[in-house]
Amino acid sequence: MIMKPIYVLNGPNLNRLGKREPEIYGSTTIAEIEAWCHEAAGGRAVRFHQTNAEHQLVDWVHEAIDEGAGIVINPAGLSFRSIPLLDALKMFPAPIIELHISNIHRREEIYHHSLVSKVATAVIAGLGPKGYPIAVRALIDMVDKVDRVEGG
Repeated sequence: MIMKPIYVLNGPNLNRLGKREPEIYGSTTIAEIEAWCHEAAGGRAVRFHQTNAEHQLVDWVHEAIDEGAGIVINPAGLSFRSIPLLDALKMFPAPIIELHISNIHRREEIYHHSLVSKVATAVIAGLGPKGYPIAVRALIDMVDKVDRVEGG
């Protein structure tokens, strides 16, 4: 049996990690995070993507609907305003983990109300970049549990 890949999707400005507001996001780069995600997946296929374009993120969710086992998503600023992303994620039939590097609930009010949280299976916020491998391992555990239940 071929295992479906997990998707790790990243929204706007996350390509600037390591340089962008290091007092909030730290000095870790998106490339380092990607390497951690592949390592945390323990050989399971990971499709890791980052975009600054809302439509591209929606397209990757559509791809995951057809091909993916689960999604870890850091929608960044799209968390708080993207109805198209919310609608795409509503169609995803498997576990979704919403991830934020910072604790969005300790930040300004504008960051407190994520639309994505309404469809996420779980939310991880405030663990810094190390939240990514934690999210990947948790997602794989969720997916494996679903596979065991459905498989017998």
